[in-house]
Amino acid sequence: MAKELKELTKRSENYSQWYNDLVVKADLAEQSPVRGCMVIKPYGYAIWEKMQRQLDDMFKETGHVNAYFPLLIPKSYLSREAEHVEGFAKECAVVTHYRLKNAEDGSGVIVDPAAKLEEELIIRPTSETIIWSTYKNWINSYRDLPILCNQWANVMRWEMRTRLFLRTAEFLWQEGHTAHATREEAEEEAQKMLHVYGDFAEQFMAVPVVKGVKSANERFAGALDTYTIEGLMQDGKALQCGTSHFLGQNFAKAFNVQFVDKNNKLDYVWATSWGVSTRLMGALIMTHSDDNGLVLPPKLAPIQVVIVPIYKNDEQLKQIDEKVAGIVANLKAMGISVKYDNADNKRPGFKFADYELKGVPVRLVMGGRDLENNTMEVMRRDTLEKETVTCDGIEEYVKNLLDEIQANIYKKALDYRNSHITKVDSYEEFKEKIEAGGFILAHWDGTTETEEKIKEDTKATIRCIPFEADEESLTPGKCMVTGKPSARRVLFARAY
Repeated sequence: MAKELKELTKRSENYSQWYNDLVVKADLAEQSPVRGCMVIKPYGYAIWEKMQRQLDDMFKETGHVNAYFPLLIPKSYLSREAEHVEGFAKECAVVTHYRLKNAEDGSGVIVDPAAKLEEELIIRPTSETIIWSTYKNWINSYRDLPILCNQWANVMRWEMRTRLFLRTAEFLWQEGHTAHATREEAEEEAQKMLHVYGDFAEQFMAVPVVKGVKSANERFAGALDTYTIEGLMQDGKALQCGTSHFLGQNFAKAFNVQFVDKNNKLDYVWATSWGVSTRLMGALIMTHSDDNGLVLPPKLAPIQVVIVPIYKNDEQLKQIDEKVAGIVANLKAMGISVKYDNADNKRPGFKFADYELKGVPVRLVMGGRDLENNTMEVMRRDTLEKETVTCDGIEEYVKNLLDEIQANIYKKALDYRNSHITKVDSYEEFKEKIEAGGFILAHWDGTTETEEKIKEDTKATIRCIPFEADEESLTPGKCMVTGKPSARRVLFARAY
């Protein structure tokens, strides 16, 4: 029944198609009438909301506050930071007029040529420029620092090749923008937030990540350093899950944001920015899910437990309803989100397949015999194992099971990641191994030319220079391409 309903492409046959099928069939999102944009459906948005809520709490624990800045940015603002505008120029959508009118020939609505804006406005691809023009008004002295702001927002980047959640023209995200009195403080902030992202990915998403610094070539446009968390998906491709940027004084200089320091000297402010987006949804799906559908970590599942009754008649259903009501109340009192699905418009088999597809971590079933025996059938989504358990103390049993599932899916993803990290010394071996996917640790001479050549030859990029590495990886060696000296091994992969 389950397979019949789902008709999912198998991962082994076509991973890309499997992903697209799953996003649509699990009711997470769908294509919109606007090219490159998506509709996030209620179930998909419920997962994003849980992510948002958790991240927001973590930001606030680290002293950050939320604000909101305009969607539209004057074009002149973007041109102030040369590197930044160059990085985003090809992706910017531009507002040129402010009015429509009916065409005189009755053919429909046209742009009113008389309503041309004096200065075009850019729909934000990111908000550094508008925020730093604002911070200029907020900052005069060291007493005004630090500013630790975050905003939850949508951004627009005119992507040509899009895929639901992973790369869309409009996407949802958060962007933190902070201002500091010293370089040290800003660098510490950028790294601190990267570790917040890492903790969130591992503890809540159950996605193991490699933390590190980007090469100069892969850096954010306008940053001095970009820090990243990199996950490995089941097809052996890497996914950048979040980034944090040390911006130095670049934006402060571009917008003339100065402050009087403790010694009464005038200096430019030091800056960071950091963000994660709905791309995390893609990471969640691709790290854990299987050929039967989604596998969700309990901490982010909108429904953690579903209960389905199987009954012969209304009388029996009424008895099961009464029995289950107490269990539902107890589970909710423990902070567990539970759904009792006694709707009579779908057969139990359909419900089983649907909740399996949607990745609900635990399924409880009570039939007539269970009612007599004071038992329930428990199925865990991660392993699809079933067992019959007494109703006495079942709430505690389910609570422990949810913790076990969370730990198990993290361990499974970690074991997969660790078994797909390979060290190579020669370029020939690199070319061979990259075809199989996974992370590769190899020596690189530190030049952009070599990095570009590797990308051109193999489609692989330097994902990061990891913070944590074994002694051998930190030992100097020779670049696998040029044979020139290399300070240490760096992490390569093909990526989304």
